[in-house]
Amino acid sequence: MRPYLVFDLYGPLSSFGDVAVGEYRPTFSHPSKSSIIGLLAAALGIQRHEEERLLSLSDRLILGVLVISSGQLLRDYHTAQVPAESSMKKRQIVTRKDELSISDLNTILSTRDYRMDAYYRIALWSPDGKQLLEEMQRALSSPRYTPYLGRKSCPPALPFGPEIIEAPSLVEALAGYRKNQAVIESLFGSVTGMQFLLYSEPGKAERSAKVHTILRRDRLISRKAWQYGQREEVMEYVGGSDVFK
Repeated sequence: MRPYLVFDLYGPLSSFGDVAVGEYRPTFSHPSKSSIIGLLAAALGIQRHEEERLLSLSDRLILGVLVISSGQLLRDYHTAQVPAESSMKKRQIVTRKDELSISDLNTILSTRDYRMDAYYRIALWSPDGKQLLEEMQRALSSPRYTPYLGRKSCPPALPFGPEIIEAPSLVEALAGYRKNQAVIESLFGSVTGMQFLLYSEPGKAERSAKVHTILRRDRLISRKAWQYGQREEVMEYVGGSDVFK
């Protein structure tokens, strides 16, 4: 038996960054490990410059994600005014108001992706045992900093409902989590006869029907330098009757 921390993520909008090039900011179909670590760090009160604490948290946790619904894709077109770089020389820019006070403004364009009505069940476990999970359970129940689902414009629409479940496997831990069942059925109908995607780290969880392994660049290397390394993730299908009992 192993302790798992299980909780739900649901909101009208969410965004879990994929590799971004240029003006396009995509979102992956399910949460990245770095986004979950960021959520937990905010709940624990860890600040962004505390790199050692962030790296320690990332290294001590193993992640599983059950995709109840990946929602629908929303693509938002952005325009923003920014001063020319030459106009900012020898000026003290502290606030957005300071930027807009400069007469020489340029327009930059960007496109950002969101998921609408996406619902995920998160399971975390740690080689360090139960104490770290209990600390995170308390933090998610009463967060130090305001939590959001990838971007500040994406607040959660449900309490996280963190619960520690002792189980022999990831699937059985998910099945032991009984919260929000009525909410899920009101949103998506009966789920027991459906198939769901489950993502976990290879070699870390018991599985019976491995589909394939994917690589994601969401392993935190340096928060200060915005550096992320590759991480393997195993995708498999699980039955609704296996994880919703």
